[in-house]
Amino acid sequence: MRYIFAIRERLYQAAEDLARVIVVDEGKTLDDARGEVKRALENVEVACATPMLMMGQSLNSVGPGIDCTLTYHPVGVSAIIGPFNFPLMVPLWFLPYALACGNTVVVKPSEQVPLAMQAFLAILDNLGLPPGVVNMVQGGRETVEALVSHPDVDSVSFVGSEPVARSVYQMASQTGKRVQCLAGAKNYLVVLPDADVEAASRAVVSSAFGAAGERCLAGSILVLVGEGGRLEQVLERTVSVAEGIRVGNGLDPEVDMGPLISEQHRRRVVEHVRAAVSQGARLVLDGRRLADRPGYFLGPTILDEVTVAMDLSRTEVFGPVLGVMRTATLDEALEAITATRYGNASSIFTCDGRSARKFSQGVPCGMVGVNVGIPAPLAYFPFTGWRNSFFGDLHAQGLDSIRFFTRPKVVISRWSD
Repeated sequence: MRYIFAIRERLYQAAEDLARVIVVDEGKTLDDARGEVKRALENVEVACATPMLMMGQSLNSVGPGIDCTLTYHPVGVSAIIGPFNFPLMVPLWFLPYALACGNTVVVKPSEQVPLAMQAFLAILDNLGLPPGVVNMVQGGRETVEALVSHPDVDSVSFVGSEPVARSVYQMASQTGKRVQCLAGAKNYLVVLPDADVEAASRAVVSSAFGAAGERCLAGSILVLVGEGGRLEQVLERTVSVAEGIRVGNGLDPEVDMGPLISEQHRRRVVEHVRAAVSQGARLVLDGRRLADRPGYFLGPTILDEVTVAMDLSRTEVFGPVLGVMRTATLDEALEAITATRYGNASSIFTCDGRSARKFSQGVPCGMVGVNVGIPAPLAYFPFTGWRNSFFGDLHAQGLDSIRFFTRPKVVISRWSD
């Protein structure tokens, strides 16, 4: 545990330097990168409580002269395969817990963002960890497959797209490894007529366009439920705030949103916009106006008149694109969410407790926001995606992580009649 406490201390000391590395690595703004470091530190903080969280149980005299104890033991070698969008935070959803529970770790960052984990491991190099406790490998698909199929790897933690997550889960589980794969998302933001216009619109903009929309908790479909001028005000205000977002170099303090990860990904996102328009969506705000600027920039994009029949309502875009859908009732909104194959997160904006309760209890998602645009659990709660947003049993963060990185052992002892 002393190493976990040392990691926490060094992370606090190096927080600003790591944030700048993340900006260079991934392209997000400095404020977003600082937020990422903060969320990574939350997991280290929770991992510091592992001695208490890992405590077992005992019960004497379960039978005549028989005592029973339950203890938890390390799983073994843990492979951690990270995505490009949060190159520090996501690996630290797993790494501090794995170490605190007594495992060794092999980290494989996304080949698109190799610098952040390299900088983090440079910090660990000075902590005196025994050789081989924390390791890093670089590479793409072949490296992932080699890790997942290696007989010495006992557990696999993965975050990425749904097709790759499904493949990693199948490959790892077939060889008897413990596996948790966090996958894709299609997150809906539902607004009722009684919602606070200013608060809801700003939350929608932050959710849809923060980190350039490249996050699995990004709200990508805004659902206006019912009728009324307040709903149109929410849309108008959302467009107005989004129009004011400044796109550029993430190290510039005046910039609100950085570039996408690559030209290939930008083309993919632009194609989603084109396809939505061809299927009948109405372009309200066109971020493609930045297409001529050098770099992988795409401005906030908003498409109205989206329907459940359109690809945009079901497909993860992973970019700064917000679709707007209209339903007559809350039940219809819930049906639209259920029609997607994902179950990561959804949010509702309302002042009515009955509607909020109905939504939070009925929506088929693992993370739910009530007047919250980004329902990201703090580190002591699990990151609970459902359906095709997660493959596995135990989730990332909190007590689920302690259970994932340990094996339970029950000892039954008889010492007298």
